[in-house]
Amino acid sequence: MANSDPSALTLHVLGCGDAFGSGGRMNACFALAEAERVTLLDCGATALVAMRRWGIDPDRVERVVISHLHGDHFGGLVFLLREATLFRRPRPDLTILGPPSLEARLQAAMEAFFPGGWTADRQFGLRFVALRPGEPARLPGLAVTPVKAFHTRGTEALALRLGIAGRSIGYTGDTEWVDALLEIGRDADLLIAEAWMPGDATPRHMAYGALRQHLAAMRPQRVLLTHLGEALLERRAEIAEPVAEDGMVMHL
Repeated sequence: MANSDPSALTLHVLGCGDAFGSGGRMNACFALAEAERVTLLDCGATALVAMRRWGIDPDRVERVVISHLHGDHFGGLVFLLREATLFRRPRPDLTILGPPSLEARLQAAMEAFFPGGWTADRQFGLRFVALRPGEPARLPGLAVTPVKAFHTRGTEALALRLGIAGRSIGYTGDTEWVDALLEIGRDADLLIAEAWMPGDATPRHMAYGALRQHLAAMRPQRVLLTHLGEALLERRAEIAEPVAEDGMVMHL
């Protein structure tokens, strides 16, 4: 899986489905692989299964960036951390970036699924970085710009712009159209965009027609549609843009 070119960046689609398994797709998870590390963009409940299936070593994951607090986008952290704790992850640390309530919500989920799992002795460092709209976060080799999205209550939804390995990646997460998405997608090397339903408007989610109305203003170099629901999957032949598939690999 490693890249021979230290400046190369490869996107592995580990999950591009919605919360309901539409089309048999796994939950949202995108692995951005560099020669020295892997960064996950969202980590849905099926992420660890997908990593095993497509050869992404969980011990190489150094950063995880979470868009919002729904289980199909952050639930896989429970299993990633549980495995790392039980099987003595060799990496020195793991940094998780996401909405301000992520750490507390993850702790609650861990204790619900694996009582005592949160307080178990870890051989690696675990760091959380709160992402807030208008406050870019920077780590070595990674810049994250969050903007406020509009999804369901209690999810603290964000859309994200990542700078990594000299590339810019926009990610809508789950949201209906908001004008802040223009900042996320403008001139990006890749825009990963939700397209959940056909039509021009869907409450709390991205309608395909709404996205298409704004692509020309954003001018991304490449577009990849994700999180398609059953209704849009049934009309896939009408979709002009590339659609993500579990297991897909893109070189950026």
